[in-house]
Amino acid sequence: MKLSDIDAPAWTELERAAVNPQSGFRYVNLCSVDPQGRPQARTVVLRTADRATRSLEFHTDTRSPKWRELLANPQVTVLCFSPIGRLQLRLRGTIERHGPESERADTAWNRLPSRTRVTYAGGPPGDECAFEIVETEPLDETKGKARFGVLSFRARTLDWFELRQQDNRRALFGYDETGSLSSCRWINP
Repeated sequence: MKLSDIDAPAWTELERAAVNPQSGFRYVNLCSVDPQGRPQARTVVLRTADRATRSLEFHTDTRSPKWRELLANPQVTVLCFSPIGRLQLRLRGTIERHGPESERADTAWNRLPSRTRVTYAGGPPGDECAFEIVETEPLDETKGKARFGVLSFRARTLDWFELRQQDNRRALFGYDETGSLSSCRWINP
């Protein structure tokens, strides 16, 4: 396999994952750093991917700790693993936040099904919650819009790792400000 045969298919898989809930790369780990300097990782849903700009998009509740963490430090790692191909993609780059009332958040919100919108209408992420079964009124999805944010990730590097029975392979790709491939090389697994 040549280096030139790796980068484009990796991004194709990410683009597919954004539209296919069954994809191995649909749920990825977003890793940031909290105010105390401790690493934080959480699973997020990949909503869009764009090979041309080397970007990914995720959604979040703006009351979540990650929203505040990303304001203080937008440098993140996105870790993807697909057991189907035994392939790991580790992308490093920056996050740009798009809060409620932004055009980007409005566009994303309008594409969401009602069942997903309702998830933003509940209590703040991380708050204590009782799991008692209580008859309550259904949540009003319109309340969720004021708490809905979009995270736009822009990759600067892709660390590609293929786990094989023998001879694992690993390559590192770098991207410039426009998303163009600026470097690539094989590295030791």
